Amino acid sequence: MKIETLRTERFTMDYFRFGYGGKNLVILPGLSLRSVMGAAEAIAEAYRPLEDRYTIWVFDRRGNLPEEYPVTEMAEDTAEALHLLGLEKLCIFGASQGGMIALCIAVRHPELVEKLVLGSSSARVEEARYRVIEAWVRLAEAGDRRGLCLAFGRDVYPPAVFEACRQLLLDTAASLTEEELARFVILARGTRGFDLTAELERLRCPVLAIGVVEDEVLDSDATMEIAERLEQKPDFRLYMYAGYGHAAFDTAPDYKQRILRFLEA
Repeated sequence: MKIETLRTERFTMDYFRFGYGGKNLVILPGLSLRSVMGAAEAIAEAYRPLEDRYTIWVFDRRGNLPEEYPVTEMAEDTAEALHLLGLEKLCIFGASQGGMIALCIAVRHPELVEKLVLGSSSARVEEARYRVIEAWVRLAEAGDRRGLCLAFGRDVYPPAVFEACRQLLLDTAASLTEEELARFVILARGTRGFDLTAELERLRCPVLAIGVVEDEVLDSDATMEIAERLEQKPDFRLYMYAGYGHAAFDTAPDYKQRILRFLEA
């Protein structure tokens, strides 16, 4: 899988693409311990059911991070990248923090988005909802790689998946660099105080919000708050999983088919 780099006067941004469909689907991943670019082959395999209908673009966050980088700025940089690549009228799927970025883009750059899917995401991250992410930040700042990786896995996965992934998480901990820890802290902090609730009524495109009943990171109420704000929107859809953890987008076997059904409807 070829990793490409977009270069602007202000930043660089890595991305990759796969599939051969006539429509464009952008995937914005959630906060991760290291860049998802290293998992390009696995991501392409996971989204194989969509590749005959879509050309799928997966974007990282910008390369040269400022000391403070709120979600709204992540969204502006991503929107600039999409414009520069000539992409518009897109389907966008954003997972967790990626969903917050996608939400910003859909509200503030409506010309870019034709359909929006939000996975385990939120329209606001007040102090109570930031609690789990803040714990990750403290572990990263302390240089506790093992504690960070295990806490991250325990919080995003259901127990059985966490146990199955324990050794992989420990292997990740052993190889995390200082640069990766610093990057994780900046991106995690960028979620704090995010609040787009007052702008949700500006959404023009059809929206599917997929949540998880036992979301240990952002809480299931995060998805339900979006639903309450958009319930009068005739093209809004909601689905709640149970038993798959915050990262249901990775663990629920029918997740990609659910996205596909909404995009093709």
